[in-house]
Amino acid sequence: MKRFLKIVGIGVGVLLVLVIGFAVFIQVKGIPTYDPPQIPDLKVEATPERIANGLRIATIQCILCHADDDGNLTGNQLKDVPAEFGTIYSKNITHDSETGIGTWTDGQLYYFLRTGVRADGSYAPPYMPKYPLLADEDLKDIIAWLRSDSEGLEASKEEAPPAQPSFLTKFLSNVVFKPLPFPAAPISRPDTTDLLKWGEYTANGLIGCFGCHSADFKTINELNPPLTAGYYGGGNPMLNMEGAIVPSSNITFDETGIAKYSEEDFVTVMSTGKKLDGSAVRYPMMPMPTLTASECRAIYAFLKTVPKIKNEVKR
Repeated sequence: MKRFLKIVGIGVGVLLVLVIGFAVFIQVKGIPTYDPPQIPDLKVEATPERIANGLRIATIQCILCHADDDGNLTGNQLKDVPAEFGTIYSKNITHDSETGIGTWTDGQLYYFLRTGVRADGSYAPPYMPKYPLLADEDLKDIIAWLRSDSEGLEASKEEAPPAQPSFLTKFLSNVVFKPLPFPAAPISRPDTTDLLKWGEYTANGLIGCFGCHSADFKTINELNPPLTAGYYGGGNPMLNMEGAIVPSSNITFDETGIAKYSEEDFVTVMSTGKKLDGSAVRYPMMPMPTLTASECRAIYAFLKTVPKIKNEVKR
């Protein structure tokens, strides 16, 4: 028996050393860097139409996170990122050639926004969204906006402090979340006469609603959203700007979700932020006035097809 206990003790000790060694390795390595990728040769024509649509999408996806207190897109602290991910700051995305993206090519921007990998091989951690499902033309429109003279993009050397990712973020970046594959085929905008496809694209590809309205950011599936745990069932423990937890709502058509919402009710809450009871939605949910009523109706039609989840979110 003593010999057996000794062997077990040695085994536990070895395992403990391995676990500690792995933890130290992850902590020291930090966010991974990969081989520099093959950047596509791309030049986006910055037409007024492209810039306008790019701004419309950026209003939902980019500006809130990257704007400083004066509205310049020089980066800021992301106070609504859960503390378990560390102290996180967004990057400068102005035209500045040193602290911003002034020297990035259109191809580098396109590749990065798709995969999360920069031209030098460095990887953007999970809190930086990637856009694997966004249509090619919509992604090009964002790039056209980034190149434009839109407010907040003028070159500035101001920048937020470096992010301080936690061990969990480093672990997830090395083990769970990997660079997304660059699309092997073009991604087209859906036919807007197909209401369900249009709604699915707008919700999952353009806005990424499923990421917030799921069980947890750590278990989202960016390439195949329906495989995300708690897909549209809500409960994700999100934060407001004061650091208080505000779980995301269940927006499936279950009685614990939005079954009571008519199509027009849904359009109203999406465009104005006004809920059925007359109260306003709470941050991090915000109204999205840049979405058209038709897009909101398409999302509504799509959500009606999402499997219902019984999850009464206490808020």
